[in-house]
Amino acid sequence: MFKLKSILISALLLAGLSAFAQQITVTGVVTSSADGYGVIGAAVMEKGTANGTTTDFDGNFTITVKEGAVLVFSSIGYTTLELPAQAQMYVVMEEDSQMLNEVVVTGYTVQRKADLTGAISTVNTEDLAKQNENNPVKALQGRVPGMNITADGSPSGAATVRIRGIGTLNDNDPLYIIDGVPTKSGMHELNGNDIESIQVLKDAASASIYGSRAANGVIIITTKRGKEGKVKVDFDASVAAQSYVNRMQVLSAEEFGRVMWQGYVNDGLNPNMNALGYVYDWGYDASGNPSLNSIKMDKYLDAAGTTPASDTDWFQETTRTGIIQQYNLSLSNGSEHGNSFFSLGYYKNDGVIKYSDFSRLSARINTDFKLLKIGDRDIVTIGEHFTVNRTSEVQAPGGFLENVLQFNPSIPVYTTDGEFAGPVGGYADRENPLARLTRNADNRYSYWRMFGDAFLNINPSKGFNIKTTFGLDYAQKEQRIFTYPVTEGTVANPTNAVEGKQEHWLKWMWNAIATYNLEIGKHRADFLLGTEINREKDTWFSGKAYDFAVLNPDYMWPSSAVGEAEAYGGGGGFTLVSFFGKANYNFADRYLASVTVRYDGSSRFGRNNRFGLFPSVSLGWRIDKESFMEDASWLDNLKLRASWGQTGNQEIDNTARFTLYESNYGEAGFGGQSYGTSYDIEGTNGGKTLPSGFKRNQLGNDNLKWETTTQTNAGLDFALFKSALYGSFEAYYKQTSDILVYMPGIGVMGEGASQWINAGAMDNKGLEFNIGYRGEIGNFQYDLAGNIGTYDNKVTKLPDTIAAAGTFGGNGVESVVGHPMGAQVGYVYDGIFKSQEEIDNHAVQNGAGLGRIRWKDLNNDGIINEKDQKWIYSPVPDFTWGLNIYLQYKNVDLTMFWQGVQGVDVISDFKKQTDIWSGLNISNLNKGRRILDAWSPSNMASNIPAVSTMDNNNEKRVSSYFVEDGSFAKLRTIQLGYNFSKRVCEVLHMSRLRAYVSAQNLLTIRSSKFTGVDPENPNFGYPIPTNVTMGINVSF
Repeated sequence: MFKLKSILISALLLAGLSAFAQQITVTGVVTSSADGYGVIGAAVMEKGTANGTTTDFDGNFTITVKEGAVLVFSSIGYTTLELPAQAQMYVVMEEDSQMLNEVVVTGYTVQRKADLTGAISTVNTEDLAKQNENNPVKALQGRVPGMNITADGSPSGAATVRIRGIGTLNDNDPLYIIDGVPTKSGMHELNGNDIESIQVLKDAASASIYGSRAANGVIIITTKRGKEGKVKVDFDASVAAQSYVNRMQVLSAEEFGRVMWQGYVNDGLNPNMNALGYVYDWGYDASGNPSLNSIKMDKYLDAAGTTPASDTDWFQETTRTGIIQQYNLSLSNGSEHGNSFFSLGYYKNDGVIKYSDFSRLSARINTDFKLLKIGDRDIVTIGEHFTVNRTSEVQAPGGFLENVLQFNPSIPVYTTDGEFAGPVGGYADRENPLARLTRNADNRYSYWRMFGDAFLNINPSKGFNIKTTFGLDYAQKEQRIFTYPVTEGTVANPTNAVEGKQEHWLKWMWNAIATYNLEIGKHRADFLLGTEINREKDTWFSGKAYDFAVLNPDYMWPSSAVGEAEAYGGGGGFTLVSFFGKANYNFADRYLASVTVRYDGSSRFGRNNRFGLFPSVSLGWRIDKESFMEDASWLDNLKLRASWGQTGNQEIDNTARFTLYESNYGEAGFGGQSYGTSYDIEGTNGGKTLPSGFKRNQLGNDNLKWETTTQTNAGLDFALFKSALYGSFEAYYKQTSDILVYMPGIGVMGEGASQWINAGAMDNKGLEFNIGYRGEIGNFQYDLAGNIGTYDNKVTKLPDTIAAAGTFGGNGVESVVGHPMGAQVGYVYDGIFKSQEEIDNHAVQNGAGLGRIRWKDLNNDGIINEKDQKWIYSPVPDFTWGLNIYLQYKNVDLTMFWQGVQGVDVISDFKKQTDIWSGLNISNLNKGRRILDAWSPSNMASNIPAVSTMDNNNEKRVSSYFVEDGSFAKLRTIQLGYNFSKRVCEVLHMSRLRAYVSAQNLLTIRSSKFTGVDPENPNFGYPIPTNVTMGINVSF
């Protein structure tokens, strides 16, 4: 018996030991691949069991599991991982961008992405950062379907943004909402490194909550905030070299002389009668055609012998390799009591045009503190978002590149006396480009901007929330504009002066918003009610004085002048009062509905129409949630959306509704007025009769009202194969009515009868599509995303007198109604007259001759006149597109972003100065090198007009000769990055270290029909440079 008992006890012990041997204790840490910090609260589960735990504050965990078990790691915002259990584990979780976008900011609140029924595009800010753009909005170029952004290469990075086409004849800029505070301008003044997320509201259903300012779309920007965990320190630094690669090709001194000789002989003139010092040895060849043997120039261009004949490359003299420096430092922290984020940023761009530059110094602090907390509910929270920015800029002089092209290469930079050289003798009256830059170098402005808000949030009960916010946007601009004496050649001008100028913009807003969330069974709803006041006040003043004894910026203040002085100033403002509400409904995560109403009142409109109502309604159907789709395991999301809504536009002058008078006192001459009349006008506007000496400038209009944009939108969202394939499709129709236009007065109405009225209408319709595919093969990861957008624009109504003026298109020849805004009418280029027979058989054309442009006789009446014109130009592209490619293998990543425009017309003013010798009716301006291939008896195959010193054929007229295909595809960004291993980071006491090299605008593919330099910047805008950047990203 004892022996049996011993055997049983031994067996039980062995079984227990065996069971214990099959259990292992796993300890480890879970970190984020994005920043190396521990992932707090990540679930760690033994697969197939209920055994699990969560990570602590630092991402650490401990769990006991069976030997050979598989652990499942999951956390909101991260891709779920399954790994074999080991005693020690170091787990890195990848962010799931699809899940991170689950909650989006939509307007005064947030919504689940799955619940959205409007057209909202979310932008990956990490992709924007790779472009190294100063202006975060400019970096959106090509990333949002239906959003067109145009910009040149100026150091400030200012850009023009259009969402879903041109919607009005007035201001088409979208509304920006930064941490809940509205603004219409100055995105390049804010530090893009502080941005956490960007959403673009494109249709009326999503934008109508902003009512009267949302007709052109809304861009919502949310800045970074601290997150719970250790203090995190991030430092980013980059340096870029930028080059003027697509440089205009202009004539050298010898080539200029050769082309000028051709022009003289084509016109039957003696080329040696020129006034520029060129001496030609020429004659006729065996065929009787003029032949140039050699060219010489006088040693000096002037009689005094101080301006030697040269061969100056003016583009080389006035441009440089620019340097861009960017540094950003941020600190963030968070706990259960609150969060804080602090950043400092510095950006400096020395542009490719000498003496032009832009710099920005920024500081931001975002905080929120939970003053009262009960259980897991934050009862009272206060916080703020605040940034201070100082920007400074020297802009290149207006039309500068045209000046560089035109200035003759025979003129040297300096005279023998060391002074700037200038035009002498018969040379055209243009300023020495380098001298012009030097005189402009002191015209720097400094701009301070304070932008932010403070808020109080009260959560008195579950689902009920009250929030009130006060926002401020204050800006001050200070500048002295110097006029220095022009000393060179025939353009010398002794005038010297300085204008001291200050401008102030003060905008503030206050709102109070209540929200309530309700969930009963399968029914989920949320409601929002709010009111808001916006106030803007702008003032400016300046003083200008002439004649200074010392031409030095330290001395040249208006009070130091000894000559005449002038003073100017002005101001204005408006108030906007709003009431708004929104209700969202969701049934079983399948059927969605949303209704929005906003009621706005603006001081800019007449007393009879001061308030406007802007409603919207939208519906959604999540088809993938239906029972009949249960077996479609490959389908993750399929949502159909439809919306209708109205938005408004109030972007007109603050005094548009008033009758305006102007004082007409003062003597004609310096500082006085010499226009208008001086007689009694009974101006009762404001309740007073104006005395003699006032002139009426504008009639008031008490019936002036909002522009209203009505938009219908249909959309489809999809995601397949565990969200590996994803995208959306949108179709919209947008109608704008009661467009505000400034109606010129007619004589019978008396003096100053011009008036603002509601009289225009416009349509836009378009399609948008974006698609992406991502996945991984072993250690190789990829993410491809593309988008395409197309739209059609049409002016449908405009008063005849305004249409006839051609301001909005049609060139005053035909009404723009029925055509896109900005479309142009002109003559049709029909080749070059290459024989006398062609001239004889063509319609009668004044100026016709060998080598001259032939215009098409459109009405076949045998005469070329103003009736032979048609629509030749449309600014609307066939479509725009963008393609982002992200590849990663282990620690190495490669990003490429392509962006393009297809089927867009551009009007080449540049071509008038590369193809037409007398295109500006000013003699002896330099030209582009294309003119070397102009038609001549020995070059009859050319389709470039023959060189002529006279423009008898009026070849500079508006015609299809200057309309070209502006299609392009640009490699906006290519970046190669390397993430250093954890071991290296630990040695350097860092949590993350990344180095990269990138290039911007490295490659442009353009139409073979485009003859200019850059189809994106086809004329004389600031050149778009090619940048090569090196940088690092460090986290501690």
